[in-house]
Amino acid sequence: MKATFTHLKLQFKNPAGTSRGVMQIKNSWILKLSDGNTSGIGEISILEGLSPDFKDLESFERKIESFCAILERDGVNFDAGSENHLFLETHPSIKFGLETALLDLKNGGEGVIFKNSFATGNKKLPINGLIWMGSEDFMREQIEQKLSEGFTTLKMKVGATDFDKEYQLLESIRARYSEKEITLRVDANGAFSPQDAPKMLEKLAELKIHSIEQPIKPGNWAAMKELCASTPTPIALDEELIGIFDISEKMEILETIHPHYIILKPSLHGGISGSKEWIKLAEERKISWWMTSALESNIGLNAICQFTAEYVNELPQGLGTGSLYLNNIESDLVVENGFIFKR
Repeated sequence: MKATFTHLKLQFKNPAGTSRGVMQIKNSWILKLSDGNTSGIGEISILEGLSPDFKDLESFERKIESFCAILERDGVNFDAGSENHLFLETHPSIKFGLETALLDLKNGGEGVIFKNSFATGNKKLPINGLIWMGSEDFMREQIEQKLSEGFTTLKMKVGATDFDKEYQLLESIRARYSEKEITLRVDANGAFSPQDAPKMLEKLAELKIHSIEQPIKPGNWAAMKELCASTPTPIALDEELIGIFDISEKMEILETIHPHYIILKPSLHGGISGSKEWIKLAEERKISWWMTSALESNIGLNAICQFTAEYVNELPQGLGTGSLYLNNIESDLVVENGFIFKR
């Protein structure tokens, strides 16, 4: 098997603001596997400051280069307990890229990761419209654009700027549309303190907010458990799940905190196989979930959409990120009226 990779530097159309800072560039690597007749590709996608397997560009590229050399030398041999298996378990972005490339190769190398109705263009997935942080005018402009495009679920980043102004924006939407007409989600990216979070959640409940992602920083299970038990606004775990690879620890965090939702990004949460494990454990505990892109290019986004379509899940997914970039890879993915599908 031949294994190669190329660096993809995606450029945001507009600076992407979160509580962790503003992004201008998004780094990904496209992994290509060839068996002589067919090639399959997958995306190795990282989020700087969040991906557990990434420290800096130079050392990360060396990891990918070394991994490709192992693939060419040994083939795909990652038995449980082996050194290669342990490497992949702690490098979810590389694992996701490998799993996707292997499935693409197996299915003919034409971008079919899962042979399902999404891959054939016969299924649409509902998605939320994402509102990025920025000036009040910029955020208001995005809201109006998403509403005009037919989105009925909006997700707004909160916590990095002025929460009162962010709240006023949410309030202005709710004044025009009831919770039956427009679903509102917010993502705090851990911006609130455990002391301030309860009053923030109380205020958000007044606007019938569907859910809040990661209201406090990850790692404080006791505080998050208390919030989930008492909050009037349902809580979704996101960053809290990053870096947890052992199944017993996955069970422990779900049973300890017992969130209302978990949000899965395959590039951060264990690839395809790791995300499957999270879904199984969550569903066994009556915890709902949805899938979100980790800002992949259309290569990774296509794979995540097909993976999501393997499940019956009517919740809007966080998969509307393909239009964020000036130089995205061409794709037959289409977003219309709050749905993503293949044309």
